[in-house]
Amino acid sequence: MGTRAGTAGSGGPGRGGPGGGAAGGLRRSLGVGDAVVVGLGAMVGAGIFAALAPAARAAGGALLTALAVAAVVASCNAWSSARLAARHPASGGTYVYGRERLGPFWGYLAGWAFVIGKTASCAAMALTVGAYLWPGREHVVAVVSVVALTAAGYGGVQKSARIARVIVAVVLAVLAGVVAACLTSGAADVAGAFGGGGPGPDGSGGVRGVLGAAGLLFFAFAGYARITTLGEEVRDPRRTIPRAVPLALGVALAVYAAVTVAVLSVLGVDRLAGSAAPLSDAVRAAGWGGLTPVVRAGAVLAALGSLLALVLGVSRTALAMARDGHLPRALAAVHPRHGTPHRAEAAVGAAVAVLAATVDLRGAIGFSSFGVLVYYAIANAAAWTLGGSEGPGADGRGVDRGGRVVAAAGLAGCAALACALPPASVAAGAGVLALGALLYGVGERRRPGPPAGSGPAA
Repeated sequence: MGTRAGTAGSGGPGRGGPGGGAAGGLRRSLGVGDAVVVGLGAMVGAGIFAALAPAARAAGGALLTALAVAAVVASCNAWSSARLAARHPASGGTYVYGRERLGPFWGYLAGWAFVIGKTASCAAMALTVGAYLWPGREHVVAVVSVVALTAAGYGGVQKSARIARVIVAVVLAVLAGVVAACLTSGAADVAGAFGGGGPGPDGSGGVRGVLGAAGLLFFAFAGYARITTLGEEVRDPRRTIPRAVPLALGVALAVYAAVTVAVLSVLGVDRLAGSAAPLSDAVRAAGWGGLTPVVRAGAVLAALGSLLALVLGVSRTALAMARDGHLPRALAAVHPRHGTPHRAEAAVGAAVAVLAATVDLRGAIGFSSFGVLVYYAIANAAAWTLGGSEGPGADGRGVDRGGRVVAAAGLAGCAALACALPPASVAAGAGVLALGALLYGVGERRRPGPPAGSGPAA
C-alpha cells in the first residue's frame, strides 16, 4: 500500500495543480463559504425529512444515541477526507485518494462504489421531489427535476453554488421553524426526548438496532464528500477544504440534533417511528398545522439541493475515472467556456433520468448506504498512509499518530455500520462490488500499458 510517486496535487496544468483551469483542467472558483454551502446542500437535504422514522423504528428510545454514533463515524471520515483532499486537491475524491495512496484497484473500487451508489441516490432524491410535489406523478416530476438541475450544473460550479446557497438558506429557515414550533408548544416534552427507552416498534433495538439506525442516519451526513470531490474547483484547496469540511459537518450535526430533539419531544418514539412525514406530523401535533405546506415545500427544496450536489459529485468522480480510462474517455472532456465536465454531467443526468422514470428506488437506499460506507472505508484506509507532513495539523515529524487513530476509528465504524444494514442490502452491495472488480480485471487485461514517462491522471 505504498504511495505512488505522481500525485494529483502536484500535477501541472489540467491535473489539479495550481494552474487548474488551463488545458483540460477545471476552473478554481469556490472559496470556503461556497464549499461549505455545497456540502450543506448535500447534507441538509431530504434525509432529515425522511430518515428519522426508519431510524426510530430500528433504535427505539436510543435514537439520539444512534445519531451520536453516526456523527462520530462521519467526523472521523470527514477528518480523513480533509487530510487527503489537502494532499491531493483534484476532482474525484476517494477515487483519487485510493489510487494514489493504496493503488489503482482500490481507487477504482471507491469510484465504482461512489458512482453506482450515488447515481441511485440521485434518482431517489428526484423521486422524493415528485412524491411531495405531485403524488401519483412522481416519475414525471423526477425526470423534469433531473433535467433542470443537470442543465444548471452545465453552466458552471459557481452557478450551482449560488443555487445551492439559496436552497440551503430556505431549508435551514424551514427547519428552524419546525424546531421553534415544536419546542414552544404545550405538547413538547423535551426531557422525554432524552429519556431513552426500549427497542423500536420493529422489535429491534440494542447494539444492532443502534448501529442499523446510525447507518441510516449516516446517509444524511455523507454530503461533505461533495466538497472533496470538487477539489479541482476550489481556490487554495490545501487551506479551503480542511476548513470547509468540518464547518459543514458541524452545522449539519447541530441542525440534525435540534430537529431530532424537537420532533421527539412532540411525537415520541412510537409516533415518530410510524410517521411517513415526521416533520409535517410534528408541526401538526404541536398545533401549527398551517406550517405543513411550508414544511412540504422545504422537503422539496431540500431534495432538489441534495440532487444538485449529488450530480456535481458523481460527475466529477466520473470525470476522474474517465481520465484514467476506467470509464469512456469521452467523459473526460471539459467545456472550454464554462470549465465544467459537461459530458460527464450529461451522462450522469441521463442515467439518473432513466432510473427515475422507470424504477422504484425505495429499496435502493440501503444499497446506496452500503456503497457510501465502502467508499469512506477506503478513504480511511488511504488516510492511514499519510505521513506527519501530509495533512492539516501535521507536525512534520514522521507518522501522524493522531490522524492514524482517527482513520482506524473511521474504518472500523464504516465496517460496523455496513454490516448492520439489512442483509439484502449487504448482499446486493457486495454483489455489485464484485461485478465492479470483475470489470476492472477484464479492463486491465485488455488495456495497453501507459506511454513511457506518463504519470497518473488526476
